[in-house]
Amino acid sequence: MQRHEMKIDDRTLSYVDFGGTGRPLLALHGGMSEALAFTGLAAALGDAWRVIAPDQRGHGDSDRAPDHHREGYVRDAVALLDHLGIDTPVPLLGHSLGGLNACHLAATHPDRISALIDVDATVEIRIPTGQNWWDFLGGLPYTAPTREELLAAAGPAAPFVADGLRPLTDGTGWRLAYHPQDMLDSIHACEGDHWGTWLASTCPALLIHGTDSEALTQPMADAMVARRPKTSYAPLDGDHFVPFTNPDGFHTAVGTFLATL
Repeated sequence: MQRHEMKIDDRTLSYVDFGGTGRPLLALHGGMSEALAFTGLAAALGDAWRVIAPDQRGHGDSDRAPDHHREGYVRDAVALLDHLGIDTPVPLLGHSLGGLNACHLAATHPDRISALIDVDATVEIRIPTGQNWWDFLGGLPYTAPTREELLAAAGPAAPFVADGLRPLTDGTGWRLAYHPQDMLDSIHACEGDHWGTWLASTCPALLIHGTDSEALTQPMADAMVARRPKTSYAPLDGDHFVPFTNPDGFHTAVGTFLATL
């Protein structure tokens, strides 16, 4: 496993190449996550697949970006493929935010994508009024002088953010793996009807669904599979974070699908 960097408009995009001699698999992590979320998947797939995962804009070691709309995320992914010299179509996997981005990438660049794995990303996103689970972001600090102070300031969210904390490059303190306002902007930029995008791609696809997910309901999952040709379905015990709450099931589902390509 090696971490690398590339430049896009003077902005750093960091990515992890898990190595191997197998075929490339591009993997896009979820919101408030990072490329290292696919460490377990890369190990489970072994030498058959070379997992390549960017820290998507505003996440992990990648720089903050001016916007968090789908077009920007897609441009970054295409730029990464170009940077790596990968000009043949590759399978594409995305979880949650990454799943939505993957759907848009497959729809707008069909010549670059040979298969699509959507991990618990719905195609109808409505931001409800009132209290939401992500409201904790509004109270999170981005930096603090020490790691301990940053965790203390995070309060109940400390266990959720702890693994991603990073020292500031100038040595003056610590930061989260993302700016809280960027994540709020990214969540709201996802709102809308993405059915047209889901149906626009024609490559083989797999929908992995955490059957206890609040983000992707059973009726929506059933409709997504029924309406899109060449789409397989893998229901797994688990919630929206099924890659982490049911890693064995997730790894098996991905590996089984990739073996059919």
